[in-house]
Amino acid sequence: MKLVHISDIHLTVPGEQMGDIDPHARFAQALGHVQAHHSDAARIVITGDLTHWGEAEAYAALAAALAGVDLPVRLMIGNHDDRAAFLAAFPDHARDPNGYVNHAEDVDDVRLIYLDTCAPRTHAGHFGADRCDWLAAQLDDAGRARLFMHHNPMTLGLPAEDKIALVPEDRARFRAVVGRYHDRIDYIHFGHVHAPIHGTFCDVPFASVPSTGHQSIPDLREQEMLTGGHCHLPIASS
Repeated sequence: MKLVHISDIHLTVPGEQMGDIDPHARFAQALGHVQAHHSDAARIVITGDLTHWGEAEAYAALAAALAGVDLPVRLMIGNHDDRAAFLAAFPDHARDPNGYVNHAEDVDDVRLIYLDTCAPRTHAGHFGADRCDWLAAQLDDAGRARLFMHHNPMTLGLPAEDKIALVPEDRARFRAVVGRYHDRIDYIHFGHVHAPIHGTFCDVPFASVPSTGHQSIPDLREQEMLTGGHCHLPIASS
């Protein structure tokens, strides 16, 4: 099964740039590449920061961009998104009983689980007890699974990025769930850090991908501000 992972597209109100780039042009380029070279993919998964400021016009532009895509696309929100505005633009999108944009589906005997790690007015990730209970229920009867999320659930040793990872109390809860079910989780995929990072977490392989816009430049000395530059490798497939 081929899955295409795109993240951090940061769409703006059409006509506005994000920093010094046009995020709409970058996203269109990524979608064009996928359709030209990965038309056999089972899913395109976009792990959040769908927009830069969460405006209705930005979500409308996203819906218009996806209207011409033949492959199934799965959307998740990130810290730059607005959950209410997203759901207003995509009213039929799946969500869990508590209203979070958590959802799952079985594809080729693998459960693809899409997580909502967002909270209002913060860039840090949140995944509290109610969301962990939902995730555990999804994993409980899954033979094999892959997790997709926006925020990194572990620290990465990069001080500025680690300040906006999953918050420590929720990080511990999430680790407990993954540890309990690690033998059936094939992979954890996330975005948020705007860089390709690979490793293992509770014996489960993980990978992040660059943004279609700006890519983070690792800076172990910087404590507060993120450092970035243009990204030339916006997508990953597996």
